[in-house]
Formats: sequence, structure tokens, C-alpha cells
Amino acid sequence: MTNPDIVIIGSGIGGATIASGLAGGGASILMLERGEPLPATPHARDTRSIFVDGHYRPKEMWREAGGAAFNPGNYYYVGGNSKFYGAVLIRYRKEDFAAMEHFGGVSPAWPFSYDEFEPWYSRAEQLFRVRGTLGEDPTEPFHSIPYAFRPVPDEAPIARARAELKGLGLHPASLPLGVDIDTWLTEGKTGWDAFPNTGQGKMDAQTAPLAAALGDSNVRLETGCHVEYLEAAPDGKSIVAVHFRQNGELKKVSPKLVILSAGAVNSAVILLRSPSSDGKGLANRSDQVGRNFMNHNSSAMLAIDPRRRNDAVYQKTLMLNDYYLSGGKGGKPLGNVQLLGKIDGNMLKANVRTVPKFVLDFMAGHAVDWYLMCEDLPDPESRIMVDGKDIVMQWRRSNMQSLDGLTKVMRENFRACGYPIVLSRPFDKRTPSHQCGTVRMGDDPATSPLDPFCRSFDHRNLFVVDGGFLPNSAAVNPALSIAAQALRVADHIRKVELAA
Repeated sequence: MTNPDIVIIGSGIGGATIASGLAGGGASILMLERGEPLPATPHARDTRSIFVDGHYRPKEMWREAGGAAFNPGNYYYVGGNSKFYGAVLIRYRKEDFAAMEHFGGVSPAWPFSYDEFEPWYSRAEQLFRVRGTLGEDPTEPFHSIPYAFRPVPDEAPIARARAELKGLGLHPASLPLGVDIDTWLTEGKTGWDAFPNTGQGKMDAQTAPLAAALGDSNVRLETGCHVEYLEAAPDGKSIVAVHFRQNGELKKVSPKLVILSAGAVNSAVILLRSPSSDGKGLANRSDQVGRNFMNHNSSAMLAIDPRRRNDAVYQKTLMLNDYYLSGGKGGKPLGNVQLLGKIDGNMLKANVRTVPKFVLDFMAGHAVDWYLMCEDLPDPESRIMVDGKDIVMQWRRSNMQSLDGLTKVMRENFRACGYPIVLSRPFDKRTPSHQCGTVRMGDDPATSPLDPFCRSFDHRNLFVVDGGFLPNSAAVNPALSIAAQALRVADHIRKVELAA
């Protein structure tokens, strides 16, 4: 295999977006993806197949610290986890870039400000063709460029829910979404949240940035490539080879630059498994690789009115940030509220298998389904570890008082809106869809593995660009922030690294 200028490990949001930012610059780029393209089959819109039978779930098992094994919702396809994401492409709020006090402690600041980062948010929104509108959400930070597309329209039951929340004096706002709703619905009358994207309706890592990057003949994608470890030079100051297995054969490639974008969990795992003189893995002088794992504290909430049927197909068009920066009446932050994609009885059956299906169908048909999300704070003892071939997750959830507070206030709000039954259930470790923090960026190599451009302090030609770089989790979906930073890092690499 010819040695390229750049190897990118992983084709998720970070890897695909940085590839799009580097394409056209003349460098030869090889992307190594462990998965294969997601095929278009009838399973893709079958809720029983997806949510009950687990057709798309990975074959691997991870372990909790202490020994219990579980099957994680971590997907290995071209496009990574974004093939199944809710396509919510929302900015961190300006306040999230500064230190913020929560019930569970202090959320740390980024090494640069929102104002410095803002242009990259705008570029990422254009790349992912985000649909949205400004002026509805009081926490919305400054946008230098308006959304290019109008928001995905509310269906009638959701328009009613929006009006009900406004009637309480709240500020429901349109979710910024990477969804071409007309195209999505031509392939099946379902929502997109947690459904695999086998066409062009959802702007995921494959359909947006990767498709753009592959327009450059210097960019090549190889699938079925499971990276096992990185090899450092004898002096430890650079990476000299990437070792991976493809179709059972162990191979290696020696690029000038290595960009690790395998996701916050797997990027940490690759670094920890890589040989090093101190036995701690690579990029780990700070002993922070794998630490500070965050995954959001979140719950599903069903607001049920047995008298009113919810016949929405996709539903996921609203958010509420009235409690994002405070509890609504001052006090500490609570979090973000947004709609889930419309659930059905099969989705509920996956979590409550003992309840008869007809009961679950009735509940789902009369519920408006919400997602409550609160910030999980970094903790060095909340970490990803390796034990031989096993991935071990020691997730120490923090700041749960915020989730308790948000659950309480939203239950009161939905009852005030006329929903007599309000049920909630927290999400657990099986859904690490918002994984972040394991290889964080910062200004100090003693406390952070990466500098503010996601370059390893220890290895001059290694970058880590996925949710692992995030110093905090905020309380919003991380995809747009990962994409914006990937574009920023790509610009830095083109101007500084490749120009040298």
C-alpha cells in the first residue's frame, strides 16, 4: 500500500468533516474505516427489526468496571454513529465556552472563546445543509450567517404542543436539523431519529462531508480496516506507522500525518493499546487519555393524553432551552429539552418487554415523546480503559441533580399543558451516542493530551478529532461542535502543517 500524506482513522463526523476540509489541497489522504457501507434493506425502516431484534447493533461487548458485560449502541459503518443520529446540529451556547457552575461542580472552559469559534459553526452548518431559524430561542448565540434553509415543519400535533408551551410563557424553538424531510419520507413514513440512513434524506457524515471529500481523486476510503495500534518513532515524538487489520491480514501504512477520529471511546482505546516506553499508551504524558469520559445525563419523557391521538410521523422539530442556563427562576443550569423521533409500540417493547404490545401501542399513539438532556461533568475517574482485548467503561455520572430538576419542572409543565400522564425513564450506558471528553484539548500538556488545534502535545504529527477532544459536554448534541472543530483543524493543517 502506497504511503499517503495523511491517514484519517474513522469516517464519522470528525473524520469525514476533516477530510472535506483537507480535500482539494493536493495532499494524498487515506481514510481507514472499520465498517462497511450501510446497505439499503427493508430492515432500515422496520421498528421491530431495529429496536427489538437489534439488527444493526454491533457484535462486540464492552464491560463495566467490575465485570458486567453489555452490548453498546456504538455503530460501525461508513459514516459511523451519525448514520443513526437524530441529525440535531445545534451550537453550544456562548456560555458553554466559559467555566460554568452546576449542581455537581464546575464545567471547565474551552481554550478559546465562542466568538473565535463562531465562523467554523457557520461553515459546518452550510456543509451539513442545516435547516433552522433564528430569533425563537433566548439562549441562541450570535450567528454571522443565517441558516440557508427553513426549519423542518411541525406536524399538526407538534404545532399544538408548541402553542401549549408558549401558552405557559415558555420559548419553544425549532430544532436545527440536517434533514431533507421530503427526500427522507419518500423512502418510508418514519422518523429519522435512531433510524439508519440508507439514502440521501439525512445529512450524516457520509452523505454530507464524506461525499464532498471523495470528489477529490486524492482522497481514498478503505473499509473493513480495524486499526489495532499506532507505532511511535524511537524518540517517541512522532507516529511512524498505523497498524490495522483488513480481511484478516495485518497491514501497516506510514503517513506524514495521522488524524485519529474513531470516536471518543475507540480513539482512547487505540491510544491506550499502542506501545509506549512508559506502558501508558500514546499521547498520554498527562495520564488523561481515556479519562473525563462524558455521555450526558438524559431521560425519555412521554407526555400522554389518552383523549388525543398523536399521529405525527417524524415529530422531532422542537426544543426548549428556558432551563438551559438556569432553573427558570434563577439558580444553576438544568439543561435542554427536545423532541424524540416519534416512538411506536415496538420501540417501547424493547425496554419494557413484559407489557402487552397493545398497551404499548396505545401509549405510543397518545404520547408526545421528549428527550431531556443535562450536562455530565468531567471526572478523571470516569474513564475508558482496556483489559487485553476488552473495552472497559467506568462511567461515573455526575450532576444528576440537574436531571432531577429538569424532570420535575417538565413534568409540571406537561401536566399544565393538559397531559394527565407523564412518564420518564433515564437512558443508560447502552447508548453512548454523545460520548466525549476522553482525549481532551487544552492549553496545558500536564492536564490535557491535545492542544487547542487537537494536535497531540506528545507527538507532533498526531491529531485527534472526534468527541474525545471536547473539554465539556454542555447539554446539547455534540455533532455540530465536532464538525466545526474539524473544519478549524483542517484549516490549521493546510496553513501550518502541510505548508511547512
